Amino acid sequence: MSNQIPNDEVTAKEVITKIKEWYTYLLSKWMVILLFGITGGLLGLTYSFMQKFVYTASLSFALEDQEQGGAMSSGALGLASQFGFDIGETRGGIFAGANLIELFKSRSMVEQTLLSPVTIGGKTISFAEMYIQNLKWRDKWAKNAKFKNIQFLPNANRQQFSRAQDSILGVMYQGLSIGSLKVDQKDKKVDIITIDMKSPDENFAKYFTEALAKVVSDFYIMTKTKKARINMEILEKQTDSIRGELNAAITGVAVANDNTFSLNPALNVRRAPSSRRQVDVQANTAILTELVKQTELAKVVLRKETPLIQVIDLPIFPLKKERFGKLKGLVFGGFLAGIIILFILIIKRVIKQIDSA
Repeated sequence: MSNQIPNDEVTAKEVITKIKEWYTYLLSKWMVILLFGITGGLLGLTYSFMQKFVYTASLSFALEDQEQGGAMSSGALGLASQFGFDIGETRGGIFAGANLIELFKSRSMVEQTLLSPVTIGGKTISFAEMYIQNLKWRDKWAKNAKFKNIQFLPNANRQQFSRAQDSILGVMYQGLSIGSLKVDQKDKKVDIITIDMKSPDENFAKYFTEALAKVVSDFYIMTKTKKARINMEILEKQTDSIRGELNAAITGVAVANDNTFSLNPALNVRRAPSSRRQVDVQANTAILTELVKQTELAKVVLRKETPLIQVIDLPIFPLKKERFGKLKGLVFGGFLAGIIILFILIIKRVIKQIDSA
């Protein structure tokens, strides 16, 4: 035990000595470190002057979604089920909360928005073309036959795109989802979702944000009400069909009565077609009455299940703009250059010590 104490003391002294040696060595290189720091600061300052303004468009909305449909909806469903009709009820929330936020950032929604039309300077183009123009990609594609003639027309059929077009859209999606688009629910206690879009083009930031909100809103509503809407359409088709049958039966009764006008009362067999038609009229009337009732109930359920997406704040010109600050560029550039030169000096001295050992 007594032999270990001196060893520990020597080790501590060696560590302190090494620290002092490194401190003295780096202090002797202060001119080099300072020069690199100043150079890095000037480079950072130059970088800040070269950067364009970045505009931020913000849109916030609240979602009102009646999952259970309320008492009126439940009563309508119960009444309809007694007659064997399923007029649809959406239960659960497949796009609730975090899922809805992820929906905004999904590739499908972003690409659909990129292919949406936007009118700039009296000319209607797609957001994809606007994105390409902002980054001047066509100048780079001028000498490349593979990309030279590629176009992204508004509302183009995504299923007919070539592999090159798919690749370009993928690059756009990555650029937007990673560095530009941010969707967040800032306060978990409040059901308000905010979309922030950053772009060096003020028009692109504003109009793309609004278009994305509309694309996702339409998709969300169509998905949430799909079952109820399909059942309502089926009921409407059945109602129209029965109404046509009823009209035909009424016309048939009139024709049969005309054929038996002033007929001998003893010839009852000639009156059979008129009786059959009257039965058809009564049956179709009963069926039509019930179908009309169920169709109206289906419309009520559809309205109850349609979620309300209420936009609270829209992006308004002029948008908030920011740029890589001069002070930030100066400090960050100087700090980064200082770290790099320290790392180089340390590696250089370590290699020198190894060679001399």
